[in-house]
Amino acid sequence: MHISVINGPNLNLLGQREPSVYGVETLESIEAKLKKKSITEGVSIEFFQSNSEGALVDQIQKFMKHTNAFLINAGAYTHTSIALRDALLSSSKPYVELHLSNTFAREEFRHKSLLADNAVGLVSGFGSNSYLLAFDGILSYLRNENSK
Repeated sequence: MHISVINGPNLNLLGQREPSVYGVETLESIEAKLKKKSITEGVSIEFFQSNSEGALVDQIQKFMKHTNAFLINAGAYTHTSIALRDALLSSSKPYVELHLSNTFAREEFRHKSLLADNAVGLVSGFGSNSYLLAFDGILSYLRNENSK
């Protein structure tokens, strides 16, 4: 089983960007925790981060050839990117949308997601643990699908 993790704009600044909102943990630290968890679960995992919408679309298209599912924190593109939505839908792979902060407790423009309605699930508001919870969720989903 293989899971691909996509991270959008400004997530490369985790640990220094608005720590009161996003916490002090770096993206590299979060990825290390996911890698460790994936090894324990017998799942391969890969990561990609970009501040560029087009690069994110390109990477989804590359990953879709061999991945079973996506975890995506699209950052601000969650609320604006039809291109990311279309790329995920074109992949025909299940995905979980995730966010470090509770987007519904923030500015109104963050309340609308262009990705959530087609996602298997949505995890937000648990800081860096949102990634681990999203991983558990997609893994459970995949295992249930495979047992049918």
